Amino acid sequence: MSVLKLYKPGVQHYLIFAALLVVFTVLFQNWFVGWIVEQFVLSQFKPEKQALVNFDGVKATPTNEGQSFAGKEVKSTYVNKEYIFDFTSQKREEATHGYPKAASEWLVKAPPLGESAIILEPYGFWMLSFDFGFVLSLLLTTILSPKIGYMSQKFEREINNTKGKVRLQTGFNNEVVEVLTLRDHDLEKLNQERPDYIRQIYRRVWVRTIPEEEAGSRTATLSFDDAFEPDEDCVTFRNQILFGRIKEYFSEFVVRELDNVKNARDWQKNRLRIFAGLRLYMAHHFTEKYSNNVTGFAYGGAALLIIAVGVRGLKFIPATRPSLILFAILMEFTMLALLAFTLYYTEEEERMDKMLKKMEDASKNQLDSLNKLAADMHKMAVAFEGGTTEIMKKKVEDAVAEYLRSEDNVQSSVAKAIRDRIVVSLASTAS
Repeated sequence: MSVLKLYKPGVQHYLIFAALLVVFTVLFQNWFVGWIVEQFVLSQFKPEKQALVNFDGVKATPTNEGQSFAGKEVKSTYVNKEYIFDFTSQKREEATHGYPKAASEWLVKAPPLGESAIILEPYGFWMLSFDFGFVLSLLLTTILSPKIGYMSQKFEREINNTKGKVRLQTGFNNEVVEVLTLRDHDLEKLNQERPDYIRQIYRRVWVRTIPEEEAGSRTATLSFDDAFEPDEDCVTFRNQILFGRIKEYFSEFVVRELDNVKNARDWQKNRLRIFAGLRLYMAHHFTEKYSNNVTGFAYGGAALLIIAVGVRGLKFIPATRPSLILFAILMEFTMLALLAFTLYYTEEEERMDKMLKKMEDASKNQLDSLNKLAADMHKMAVAFEGGTTEIMKKKVEDAVAEYLRSEDNVQSSVAKAIRDRIVVSLASTAS
């Protein structure tokens, strides 16, 4: 199977995710939203000095007659109509029950809310149910196998993609990146089995991250063999020393990529550690690709909320039916929560002063190289102009004589000449 197909969502990923989203949203809307809203309303508006009586799901302040009929079907003679909290799915009529309500509505009546009863329609809370279903679907598909789990497949893809980006950014091969992103426990185990291999990988990283001002110089502060002694802890050395050198030589962003991939591999071992893989996906894919979309959604939700509040201000939405306002508020809450979540996982840009310092150091190194080259060319020009041609000629003759005095060099040259003559002779005979 090609890498493209392996890390591309299939039909099964979308179908399973959509099915879970619909099921969880509907279940939450039908089983939990009514109870949650009821508990919130009761906590805010239930009477402090009067006791409520439960009339088969309807909580209300009773009349003297109604106190004896707790648990029975609510009737107009049982409630005094001061406090009524009806979150049932039953239709109510004024003559029979003491107040009117459709089967698809919830009714709240309390003096702090005014003289008229407040009618809540469940559609105003569908956005809350969608939020619950969406989050639960994401979490569940993160735990499932990548073959069928939508988010699990995306986490696996991002682990592979980030490794590829690190290879391009650093020039390290796949073996080096694998060791740099191993879990601490796995690195210790590999070091026990193949210590020479770990030492070889560490040496590559060390040599690759030698500062340019120390490259080829005898004034290097510390060699790899001096730094990584035989009894050195391989995990601490990688996480502190090597990562520190990579940070200084390349950038802090590369170290964050390595660290995030290392944490994501914890999720690969235990899929219940969802947030270990979530950071990698959010920081290195979602925020980079969809941050503008999320910001646009947040502004769109704000626009809808402004329209709903404006219409309410014009009295086109009665105060006794605030469901549309609630829907707009919950939608904006959803968009702002998504925006906050996206910003939380957005990687911070590298400090500008550090970037300028690196650019300055690189420019200095290039300037030093150019100055050295200019000085060498100047010396050569002076030598030619100063009449030292004979001295240079003598140096060339001495170099040629030294080469010829080497028996190995002479023999190899003669052998090469004989071989070339034989090849030319055979070619002429064949023609």
